[in-house]
Amino acid sequence: MDLVLWTLTMTLAVVVGLFVLLVSGVICTVFTESVLPPGIQGPGKLRLIYGLQVAIGTLGNIAQNLGLGPQVTVVRYICTKVLRRKSKKETGLIIQDIQFDGVPVRVYQQRSASAEKRRGILFFHGGGWMFGSIDEYDHLCQYIAKETESTVVSVEYRLAPEYRYPTQFEDCLNATLHFLKTAGDYGVDRTRIVVCGDSAGGNLAAAICLRVTSMKESLDLPSLCAQVLIYPALQMVDFNLPSYQQNQYVPLLFRTRMIFFFLQYLNGDMSFVEEVLSGHHLPVEIKTNYRRWLKPDLIPAKFQVGGHKPNLALTHDDEVYNLVKPSLEPTFAPLLASDTAIGRLPPAYILTCEFDVLRDDGLLFKKRLEDNGVPVSWYHVQDGFHGIISFFDNGYLTFSSGRQAVDNIVSFLIDI
Repeated sequence: MDLVLWTLTMTLAVVVGLFVLLVSGVICTVFTESVLPPGIQGPGKLRLIYGLQVAIGTLGNIAQNLGLGPQVTVVRYICTKVLRRKSKKETGLIIQDIQFDGVPVRVYQQRSASAEKRRGILFFHGGGWMFGSIDEYDHLCQYIAKETESTVVSVEYRLAPEYRYPTQFEDCLNATLHFLKTAGDYGVDRTRIVVCGDSAGGNLAAAICLRVTSMKESLDLPSLCAQVLIYPALQMVDFNLPSYQQNQYVPLLFRTRMIFFFLQYLNGDMSFVEEVLSGHHLPVEIKTNYRRWLKPDLIPAKFQVGGHKPNLALTHDDEVYNLVKPSLEPTFAPLLASDTAIGRLPPAYILTCEFDVLRDDGLLFKKRLEDNGVPVSWYHVQDGFHGIISFFDNGYLTFSSGRQAVDNIVSFLIDI
């Protein structure tokens, strides 16, 4: 009996000790590796969210070392099955999980009848092409569907590292083409279909617009009505833009983390992170060619107040360049599409956040669209950070600017 008690006591002590170490490590990481600039909304809540993010990643790493599964799988499980707040089903919606051309989707339809066919919205979730799911974005998609009285299709595209580019793009494209062809079956006007996405999903939405616009005549497809890009990731050429330098340590997306996501999406080779960081992954002539669209001078001066040191890399690594060549394709980096292709795109809504490494991707794409005659509605969250719309209605972890941003998106959708 004494042995059993001793064993239980020691086990409890080990568990408590490991918990204390985990919490101590998380607190240390949160306060030493991140920076919360003056003016950012809810710094205390943001630190808590970032701490939770660090803790989940650490638990995933521990589980992987114990042979319980890959870290990415464990993190996905915790986010989707353990921490996700179960959405209260809106009474005015019919929600069903089906497949569009083999791609899993969740369709949100209005229960009430309509004299006219409704607007359709294809939603591509964020998560760095590695995380996120239709479950995690269920509450947001329900809200958008209800408030805009639209039919929303949330796409469950396959994720890295199990699948690389262009799998995610192709899944979204196949789902989009299927919806464009069968919209009438869902009471949707096929000429009023919008693509929408946040972060990596914003990348996919912009890429889908480019591809559908280029192929609509050959396939007899209607034009997409609009593209809604929420802090989109649009290029892998320059990680030294002002927003990348000013916000490189601001949660919830660090500069190095964005590079990690891009490389996982591209090919999974993490051996040349430093070359990408320093700008040695592309030849000078290619970087010079893209500077007409990417140079900091194209960004409004007020966004450069925090300072900017230009990338002076004059050499490159040929082996690395060969590995990253696909990152120059417009379906990977929509910001690099030709002027002709950009000029054919539908009207856009672009949301940017001040304290986000991807802020300047959105601002540069806004300029490219406007320069080529495409109407743009722009909403800037002055005190916002990357991921803020995911906290538009999360109890204590709600950010008022996130709610305002989502309602602004809703207003745009209602008006088109």
